This record gives sequence, structure tokens and C-alpha cells, in this order.
Amino acid sequence: MAADDQLFQKFGKSVNKGTVLFRDGERGDQMFIIQSGKVRIFKQIGDVEKTLTTLGAGEFFGEMSILNNKPRSASAEVVEDARLLVIDPKTFETMIKSNAEIAIRIIKKLAQRLQETDDQISMLLVKDINQRVILTLAKMCDDKGTPVPGGTKVSMSIQGLGTATGLDVAKVKEVTDKLLKAKLINIMEDGIVIFDVNKLRKFLEFLAMKEQFGDIS
Repeated sequence: MAADDQLFQKFGKSVNKGTVLFRDGERGDQMFIIQSGKVRIFKQIGDVEKTLTTLGAGEFFGEMSILNNKPRSASAEVVEDARLLVIDPKTFETMIKSNAEIAIRIIKKLAQRLQETDDQISMLLVKDINQRVILTLAKMCDDKGTPVPGGTKVSMSIQGLGTATGLDVAKVKEVTDKLLKAKLINIMEDGIVIFDVNKLRKFLEFLAMKEQFGDIS
């Protein structure tokens, strides 16, 4: 029997799409590891529901309630039928103590999330919407882009780009329409293709000059 199947037999749970695993503010004593499927992490801010991230196989979430014994800071919903490992505090502690590799992977992932949070806060301080969208796309291209024929693809929808930049979809579309017209990107069902990230950054410089000096005919 494969190791993943053994783990699932011991700690696993099959969860249907649409299931809310926990809600913001609830007390929790479990973390989750995704074996398959997808889970959306979201937060209600006033009347607006913001998707913070969507996690897939190999990712984990909910660990902060185990680590700091505080209420959940966001909600989690299964958006694609999933197989999850459900880990309680005692099991988590045993895993960390008995397997240094697991401990290092968790520490690295937590550090990565902290860096991403810092980056997002810095991005939200940028007032110009062109800068926010283009700089976010460029950074995702550098950090998480997948080479494809003709460019680099980032797994991000227009809605997801709005979440990452703190902008509503209409404003994000306003910027991406400029990028489409300039033939710098292509929007696909499963992501956004950036043809040349350096040209993308140069286009941002062009927009800044245009705003400063106006159209020169």
C-alpha cells in the first residue's frame, strides 16, 4: 500500500465540493493537508467576501489554530471534491518531533507565506492601479510563472488578480484591457500568459510618462 493511502486510512477524510470546513473567528484544533482537490481560503470584509488564496494538492492550512491556540483568521471552503488529512495537535507534535523533513517543509512554507503577506501589504500601499496590477503580474511571473510557448503563464484569474491587488474586478479589467491592446498578455481560461515580462515593466514606465506628460502627437 502506498504511503499516501496509508496516511489517508489513518487520518483521511473525503469532502465534497461546497463544504465549509471552518469559519473565520471559530475555535479550531485541527489542521488539514490536501491530498487531492482544491480548497478556497476566504474572508468576509464588511459586505464583501474576499478570496485570499486557493490551495491544491500538497498544501496545508489551518495550522495557526494549532500553533497559537487562537480563533481561525479566515474561512475555508472545498471548491473541488477533496481528500484531506485531518491532523490534531498531538499528531502534529508527533510528526514534527519524529520527522525533521516535515518540520523543515512546514517552516519553509510558513516563511514563504509570511513573505507573500509582506509583499501583498507593500503592493496595497501602491496607489496607482496600473502599477499594482502590472507589478503583481511581473512578480508572479518571476516567482511562480510556468514557461509556455510564446511566454510565461501565471495561474491567476482576473478575479484572483483583484484579490491580490485589493482592487475590484472592473478596475483590474481596465488595466488588463490596456495590456491586451498592447499585445503584452493573453488571458486564458486557466491563467494569464505574459509574453515578455521585461516589456511589461517597460510598459509601466510608458504609462507613468504618459500620465506625467500627456499624449504627445
